[in-house]
Amino acid sequence: MYDGSPDPWGFQTRWYEQRKLALTLAMLPQSRYTSAFEPGCSLGIVTAALSRRCDHVIATDVSTAALETAATRLSGCSNVELRRWALGESWPDQQFDLIVLSEICYYLDGALLRHAMMATQRALEPGGTLLAVHWRHPVREYPITGDEAHAVIAAVPGLSRLARYRDEDVVLEAYQKVPPEARSVAAADGLVP
Repeated sequence: MYDGSPDPWGFQTRWYEQRKLALTLAMLPQSRYTSAFEPGCSLGIVTAALSRRCDHVIATDVSTAALETAATRLSGCSNVELRRWALGESWPDQQFDLIVLSEICYYLDGALLRHAMMATQRALEPGGTLLAVHWRHPVREYPITGDEAHAVIAAVPGLSRLARYRDEDVVLEAYQKVPPEARSVAAADGLVP
């Protein structure tokens, strides 16, 4: 995929991608995270943004070409670790307070995604944030749609949805692992009970 173009999705040139990145960052309920995990980091554009809000980020991809581009982009980010890894493989042996699944879940069929989401839930610290971001239009090469992926995520026990944004093209959902009791951003800041 990355052999024909260093940016096959237009992450750096399309307004759609720039807007989606802004929405992604705005959906995060915490201003700062300790340890983030981003499977499917591609060229590292979301990773670079996460590195400014996280003490440590582990970002992965299955594509060596994508990881090489990401490594160049992130060369000045000492808090980012890049690894070759695929969603559906054994998870890193640690927990995270932020996991970002952006444009990756529809590469798995429903059964594999359900299995991967249970591993995702186990890897998320109590009170941690799971953010899922996916294209909503059907793609012939993908086993499921973004909406179907989000239905699988919504059914994972132990996750409580905090926020959702959906338009014709994209769906973003932020979840919190419970317990502790899921709270809105305003409640966590003491603005409301």
